[in-house]
Amino acid sequence: MNLYPLGKFLCSVIFKPLYRVKVIGRDHFPKEGGVLLCTNHIDNFDPPVVGIACPRDVHFMAKEELFSVPVLKTVLPKVKAFPVKRGMSDREAFRKVLKILKSGEVVGLFPEGTRSTTGELGPGLAGAGFFALKGDAVVMPCAIIGPYKLFKPLKVVYGKPIDIAPYRERRASSEEVTEVIMTEIRKLIEQNK
Repeated sequence: MNLYPLGKFLCSVIFKPLYRVKVIGRDHFPKEGGVLLCTNHIDNFDPPVVGIACPRDVHFMAKEELFSVPVLKTVLPKVKAFPVKRGMSDREAFRKVLKILKSGEVVGLFPEGTRSTTGELGPGLAGAGFFALKGDAVVMPCAIIGPYKLFKPLKVVYGKPIDIAPYRERRASSEEVTEVIMTEIRKLIEQNK
């Protein structure tokens, strides 16, 4: 059972008025085809906020521990979330991401791997670059610009797609491509503060 439309509606009703969510650059988002959506991570509310701001359904990786919480283990798969083991190479999760991208859907990824405790953009992990190089999908940078304060504006900003083709052609490393993605996210944050 797919609860994504219901979840998106409920999150919109809650988050849009509470945090005055403003979406910028939605027109940059591809209407079809695989998309790797890479965004900074400043709060536990980031996945639902990105989900309501995105014009398409988003599959999110979520830390494996959440899938052992009684209510969440039932709900998360029904809102297109899937588990990832943190701190190690999780081949099953990697295969799942590539499969989703190749099927023409959207995967939401937080390249930092964890929430920033300062609100500042942290370093990205090589996984983002790996998926960008191997996923054969459009790579979309996105910035969440907060902080999350009740009734204060919160922005979700989409940049233009990043052209990964030149990096694929010259066999760039995952680390280099991750840095390209992080640079684009950083620019979005700086330009839209």
